[in-house]
Amino acid sequence: MNRYLLYPALEVTLVGLVAAAVGVHVVLRRRAFFTMAMTHVTFPGVVLASLLGMNLYLGAGAFGLVPVAGIAILDRRQESSASTGVVLSAGFALGVLLASARAGFTKDLSGYLVGSVLTVQRGDALVTAVIAIVVLAVLAVAGRTLLFAAFDPGGAAAAGYRVGLLDALFLVLVELTVVTSVPAVGVMLSVALIVAPAAAARLWTSRVVPLTAYAAVIGVASSLAGLVLSQYVAVPAGAAMTLVAAGVLVASLAAAGVRTAVRRAPSRQPAAG
Repeated sequence: MNRYLLYPALEVTLVGLVAAAVGVHVVLRRRAFFTMAMTHVTFPGVVLASLLGMNLYLGAGAFGLVPVAGIAILDRRQESSASTGVVLSAGFALGVLLASARAGFTKDLSGYLVGSVLTVQRGDALVTAVIAIVVLAVLAVAGRTLLFAAFDPGGAAAAGYRVGLLDALFLVLVELTVVTSVPAVGVMLSVALIVAPAAAARLWTSRVVPLTAYAAVIGVASSLAGLVLSQYVAVPAGAAMTLVAAGVLVASLAAAGVRTAVRRAPSRQPAAG
C-alpha cells in the first residue's frame, strides 16, 4: 500500500470497526431505518459546523444531537415511521439550504455526502481513534445492559435500570459513529457501513460475542478492500467501501439460502435389498 494511504487506511479501519460494533446493536434492535434518518438529520450539523469554522466532530456532534433527539421522541410514538421519514427528508433539505447560503460552498457537498477519505491527515485519524476507544469501551461495559433494555424494557426497569437513559446512550453512540464516518464515507453512505456488516454476520450466528467479532472483521475488511479497490479502478473510496460491504451482505444472504435449502432437502436412503 502506498505511503500516502497510511492515514486513510487507518481511518477506514477504525471507522469499519466502530460502525460494525454499533451496527450489531442497530441490527438487533431493528433500527436500520431509524439510523438512516439519523444520518440525514446529522447532515445539517456537519454543514453548520463547517460554515462556522468549528471542529467537524465536535460541531457536527453538538448540532446533530438536537434533531436526533427529536427523531428519538418520534420513534416512541405511534406511526413513528411516517414522521421519521418526513424528518429524514427535511433534515437533508435543511443541510442543502445551509450549504447554499454561502457562495462557493456547495462544491464541498460531495465530501460531506459520500466522504473524502484520501484527504484524511494524522489529526483526523487521531480524533477518530479517540472516539473509537470511547465508543468501544462503552459497548464493552454496557453492551449487554443496552440489549437487555432494548428487548425487555419492563424487566430492565424492574431490575433498577433507567431505560430512558440507556436508550439515550444508544442514541449518542449511533450519532458518534455517524459523525466519525463522515471523512470516510460521508453522512449518506455511513448507514451501509453500520448496518451491512452486522446484518451479514447475523446470518452466521445469533450469539452476541461471535456476532460482534464477525461484524468487526467484515466491517474492517470491507473498508480496506474498498479503499484499495478505489485506487485500482479510480472510483470514490466511500462508494467502493459501501459496495463491498453490500456485496458481502448479498453473498451471505445467498449462502444462507443455500444452506437452508440443503438442510430442508430430504435425505435419500438406499433401498433395502
